[in-house]
Amino acid sequence: MGCFACFDAGSKQRRREEERLASEEARSKAAEAAQKRAAKAQLAAAAKHNSNSNNSEPVLKIYELGSDQIVCVM
Repeated sequence: MGCFACFDAGSKQRRREEERLASEEARSKAAEAAQKRAAKAQLAAAAKHNSNSNNSEPVLKIYELGSDQIVCVM
């Protein structure tokens, strides 16, 4: 069996390369899916923020409590 080991080396190498390529493709697809989920979540958050915001009120309100005290409220 030892003299046929050199014939197996090619198929092992080919199989390793196929596994490496499959793994790389799976990682790429997973990264793409994660980017799509992040973009979708970001759009949903922006839409929610836009629908809930009251455009007539300022985002940051500043109250002066006294001559030396100022409070900022969001």
